Amino acid sequence: MMKDNFFTVAAASEGMYKEKGSKFMAFAYPVECEEEVKKKVTTLRKKYFDARHHCYAWRLGADGIHYRVNDDGEPSNSAGRPILGQIDACRLTNVLVVVVRYFGGVLLGVGGLMHAYKQASADALAHAQIVTGTLMETYNFTFEYQDMNTLISVMKSMKLEYFVQDSNTRCIMKVRVRKSLAAQMLQRLAHIGSLTVQCL
Repeated sequence: MMKDNFFTVAAASEGMYKEKGSKFMAFAYPVECEEEVKKKVTTLRKKYFDARHHCYAWRLGADGIHYRVNDDGEPSNSAGRPILGQIDACRLTNVLVVVVRYFGGVLLGVGGLMHAYKQASADALAHAQIVTGTLMETYNFTFEYQDMNTLISVMKSMKLEYFVQDSNTRCIMKVRVRKSLAAQMLQRLAHIGSLTVQCL
């Protein structure tokens, strides 16, 4: 069966690490797409505009194959990679962690930076509630009124969420289904001639 379960954070959480005057403020967020990532990072850049660096890492999708790291001016692989390492250590996905650094005047070196970004990220994730998420898909079905009972019967037997909007000509049903069950659902509805399917 297709994997559609994953671990993620339930809500935003924060962490902190200090080293030789530098302050590393970490923020972990649940995210579902790159657009959401961009908005969160932009918001933090504006809020902490006077910070030296805004480094981050994210991982997306139930399989976790989509990810990115950003060192934001720190030495290569000294910030983004350690942040991603903590996301992976917790086996999380659909997660963004941003670490905002205020420079304290003392250079930490690459090793020191890697340790600081790792510890700040770990602290933010330690304060997060880890939950199991499920990948869902949403469909719009349009069909003739006489097929209503057949569709509802399939929805109920598969214990799916659905909402019906009745109209004079065509009926509309919106359905939410686990990604791993979508193919089975569509197969069970394939014999309904009047049915038009749209995946949202």
